[in-house]
Amino acid sequence: MSDIIYLDHAATTPVDEEVLDAMLPYLKDRFGSASTLYSIGREAREAVEEAREKVADLIGAQPEEVFFTSGGTESDNWAVFGVTAAKASKGKHIITSKIEHHAILEPCHYLEKQGSNVTVLDVDENGFVSIDALRDAITDQTVLITIMHANNEIGTIEPVEEIGRIARERKIHFHTDTVQSVGHIPVNVEDIGCDSLAISAHKIYGPKGIGAMYIRKGARVERFMRGGGQENNRRAGTHAVPAIVGLGKAAELAKKRMAEETMKTLELRDALISGVEARIKDVKLNGDRIRRLPNNVNFSFTGIEGESMILLMDMNGICVSSGSACTSGSLDPSHVLMALGMKHEQAHGSLRMTLGKDNTMPQIEKVLDTLPGIVQRLREMSPIYAEGAKCDKE
Repeated sequence: MSDIIYLDHAATTPVDEEVLDAMLPYLKDRFGSASTLYSIGREAREAVEEAREKVADLIGAQPEEVFFTSGGTESDNWAVFGVTAAKASKGKHIITSKIEHHAILEPCHYLEKQGSNVTVLDVDENGFVSIDALRDAITDQTVLITIMHANNEIGTIEPVEEIGRIARERKIHFHTDTVQSVGHIPVNVEDIGCDSLAISAHKIYGPKGIGAMYIRKGARVERFMRGGGQENNRRAGTHAVPAIVGLGKAAELAKKRMAEETMKTLELRDALISGVEARIKDVKLNGDRIRRLPNNVNFSFTGIEGESMILLMDMNGICVSSGSACTSGSLDPSHVLMALGMKHEQAHGSLRMTLGKDNTMPQIEKVLDTLPGIVQRLREMSPIYAEGAKCDKE
């Protein structure tokens, strides 16, 4: 792994050594269930509650407002299904955007088939939701607004604070997916004004299969997992104690390291962006140039496919992606890039590079030495690019 240049941190991150060390005792000697009364059970319960406090501290919430889930997808599903079920008597109108993660869009599509009314807002060429369009979309039947904090593909940071103010004024539940932003940029539930948000541990150097849902005290959200009385009777299932401890430690480290990591990844990100634009022609940076995540780079390269670039970069020991990891097996172009107004061929030619705490400037330099040759090689074989070049000459 030491020779691999890993630039896909938006998909997943390696487990931090300190996180692993914190988890190991609960995989071995401290294996008790957090719901039991004997000593090893009480130890597990204390570890769960300590982790809850650390997650709450990271987002400016109260510990009793944090509920552990299996990850970001469950948290997003819980928000959509839980809020609409709890507020069914008020109305069946949901507002979301075209660039949300599928963990939001698919539940909304499902509810639409069941009779709900879903407004899917357009975004501009940089991926921003229009505040005016959002305000105009609200009706007396609106029960949920769900807009992500930062996009997982293009890194654009949405104006969630303003959306939160509007939602509060109209007494509408506001959920935001913060899976990509928590731990990387400041996220405070009071500043955002959200009623719920989703977190995933494996995006912040924690283990896979664990996440959290923030639910503001007093917010009406129906239970999603039914069974036992865990998580204050709101999310049934035996606590995944080692994973929860891992999430807690990852949250603690994220808060401690955030400022330093942001400065580092910003420098690497900007060097990567400027280097690509200087060395490769016919490229377009996707997402807003300023209001974007400090670790996100997403380019479209005219005339070639992202999948081919990924494979050739991999042969050179560089891990990148062409969009969301959840849809990497799909032949369809990115729904996010299509929402920006791109043509199919442009969207297919995208490359996402997302940075992490262990990336270095020499690694970026290697990427900049490698990528131009790959792009040139693919364009030389591409009838699409040759045709476009011919049209430009005419």
